[in-house]
Amino acid sequence: MSFLGKVEHCNHRDMARFKPFTVAGTQYGWLTQDRVAALLKIKDVFQPAHGGVMLHKRLTTPAARSRAVAECVPALTATGLFKKPRGELYAVRNQWSDKPAFNIDRGLVPGFGVRAYGVHVNGVVHKKSGLHLWIGTRARDMKVEPGKLDNMVAGGQPAGLGLMENLVKECGEEAHIKPAQARKARAAGTITYAFQCPEGLRADTLFCYDLEMPATPKLRASEEIIHFELMPLTQALRIARTTTRFKFNVSLVIIDFAIRQGVMTPENEPDFERIVAGLHERPQPLV
Repeated sequence: MSFLGKVEHCNHRDMARFKPFTVAGTQYGWLTQDRVAALLKIKDVFQPAHGGVMLHKRLTTPAARSRAVAECVPALTATGLFKKPRGELYAVRNQWSDKPAFNIDRGLVPGFGVRAYGVHVNGVVHKKSGLHLWIGTRARDMKVEPGKLDNMVAGGQPAGLGLMENLVKECGEEAHIKPAQARKARAAGTITYAFQCPEGLRADTLFCYDLEMPATPKLRASEEIIHFELMPLTQALRIARTTTRFKFNVSLVIIDFAIRQGVMTPENEPDFERIVAGLHERPQPLV
C-alpha cells in the first residue's frame, strides 16, 4: 500500500450515512440512522433536531448534560449500538480551545461521532547514519490494535487534563520517562482524520510532539508497551508504507514527522499534496 493509501484509510467515510448530533444549536457529532432512533427513545435526554438528534433543551449546563448522558449509558450499551464504557471521560468540543459542551465516556465517543483528542510523542534520536525513532510494541491485551507497532508514547486525552499534563502522565506510564525529561517535548503540530467504523464515526485530533532522546539506555517496557526498538526513520517509513504492522494512526504520525524533517518531499513523493491534505481532514458540520 502507498503512503496515500494509509492516509485515505483513516479518512474512509460516507457522510451521507450520518445525521448531526447537536448541543444548544451547535453540531458536535455525527450519528448513523439506527443510533438516531435509539437516542430518540430516551425522550427526557434527547430530542429531534436538524434531521438528527440534539441534547434536550432543558439541559443547559455542561454538568447537567454530563450527568444525563452518564445515566443513559446502560440503556445505550444494551442496544449494541454503543460500546461499553471504559471508565474514562472525554470532553466534547469542536476545537481544543473551546469550553467543553459536556463530558462523555470514552467508549461512547465513536457512537456519537464526537471529536476525540490525543497526544503522540515521537522519540527522536539523531545519529550520524540519520534520524531514528523509538518505536514501541503494544501489549497483546490492548483494546485497540493489540500487538501493533506504536509511537514511543501515545494516549487519549482525558477530560480535565492539560495536554502537557497528559503527555507527562503517558510518558511515565508507558515508557517510565521522568517528568523533567517529558516536559522537554516540543509541540510540532496536529493531525486530523475521520473514518466510519462499526462503532460509528471516529473523528480524531492528534497533537504531535517531538522529544529528543538518547540512543541508550533502552526505554523500560510497561503493561501497555511491552517492547521498544530504536528504528531508522527510513525503516519505519518502509514498514508504514508496505505493511499493516503499525497501529492505524501511527503511520500518519510518522508520515507527518518525515514531512516536517524534509525526508518526504514533493520531489520524492508523487502524492505529496494529497497526503498533506489528508493529514488535516475533518468533516464539515451540517449545523
